[in-house]
Amino acid sequence: MAHILLTHGYFLAEDEKERQIMKPYPPLGLLYLSAYLKARGHSVEVYDSTFGTRHDLLQKIRAARGGLIGIYTNLITRSSVLQIISAAREADSTVILGGPESANYSSEYLNAGADVVVIGEGESTLAEVIATLPSMGPHGLNAVRGIVFKNGAGVPVHTAERAKIKDLDTLPLPDREAIDHQKYLDAWRTHHGASSINLITARGCPYKCTWCSHAVYGYSHRRRSPANVAAEVAWIVERYNPDQLWYADDVFTISHPWLQQYSEQLTRRGLHLPFETITRADRLQSEAAVIALRELGCYRIWIGSESGSQRILDAMQRGVSVEQVRRAVKLAHKHGIRVGMFLMWGYEGEEIEDIAATVEHVKESNPDIFFTTVSYPIKGTPYFDTVKDRVLLPTPWAEASDRDYFITGRYGRDYYRLADVWLRNEVEASRLVTTDPERAAGLMQTARHARDEMSRVTARVGA
Repeated sequence: MAHILLTHGYFLAEDEKERQIMKPYPPLGLLYLSAYLKARGHSVEVYDSTFGTRHDLLQKIRAARGGLIGIYTNLITRSSVLQIISAAREADSTVILGGPESANYSSEYLNAGADVVVIGEGESTLAEVIATLPSMGPHGLNAVRGIVFKNGAGVPVHTAERAKIKDLDTLPLPDREAIDHQKYLDAWRTHHGASSINLITARGCPYKCTWCSHAVYGYSHRRRSPANVAAEVAWIVERYNPDQLWYADDVFTISHPWLQQYSEQLTRRGLHLPFETITRADRLQSEAAVIALRELGCYRIWIGSESGSQRILDAMQRGVSVEQVRRAVKLAHKHGIRVGMFLMWGYEGEEIEDIAATVEHVKESNPDIFFTTVSYPIKGTPYFDTVKDRVLLPTPWAEASDRDYFITGRYGRDYYRLADVWLRNEVEASRLVTTDPERAAGLMQTARHARDEMSRVTARVGA
């Protein structure tokens, strides 16, 4: 049986912004892979680079000559992954990549020295790659579904798509003991007063928002049984005793009957942990669903609102209305659940009137917290295809990420920083207008200055 080193190339110590936020979670994908491979007799080591160092990881790779190295890739770890690949090549090791980033840039990563790129769900594909390599080598993997590799002539070969795992209950629970979970628990408890652990109840998202990547699970949605998830929670509580949970599903509230069955399973086991998770507003329109969440222990729900302009939401193919977002927030607040909201500036076709609508929408919705980002086109998404003729990368690909794409004809980042100033000050002013009118007036003045400056920029561009 083979030995493989799994890693992901994200270093918390190098991420200044995340060190300020300090809400790290273990790499569940790698831990699922580790459990799956170990169940099939393979020897697996997981180097969790989150709390590791670049020096230690590269030293470990250089020391493990001629081995197998599996690396999870996403858009924020590109430069690290390329450095890891280079070290692995120097050590004559075989490199297997997985995750959304390498799926979208398979040729680039193969040209950088990777041997195999796994496309889609990783467990069964990686196991078959490992089993096939000794007899066929890295250039003869034609029979393995769900990968890209280079044949003997150096030509990339895309094999047939692999069927997704139908029954997620057949997967072993993630191999949490392969890494030091205590570091995560301690980080949370030190910085936030309560420890937290992540888990997933499902894979994939069936919705078709144009900017969202589906490179790993496609548009599938497969869910573990309520009993299977409850058993994992029971194990987590017994082993780590966290103060709360993070359900990392794309959309936790897709099935309301599942929520009710899951609540029953937790009640049977005497489990009731606070948690936060993500939903879509259209899946949180009934009072019964919100009550079920609250009874499960949900203290905060995150909603992707994205915009307060219905025109922009429709362009995104969100399938959600502005009114549904407002109703979801109202229902959550009614039942004591805090609301976090995600917003996106700069989507294709957005005008200052759409930004104004978003400001009014956030004031009306009044979420407890909200975050903004400027939209960026991820390769492989319909959004990327829409703007690809106007996309420029100002830095070399190896040093950049999809977040660095510049879309010609769109306003610059300074414009959207003004949008943030306008939004945050006007929303805060609306909250203080009755309790602190003097401060509210000052905030409104700042908001108007930002709005007026945006209007001047808009007028200059239009001229």
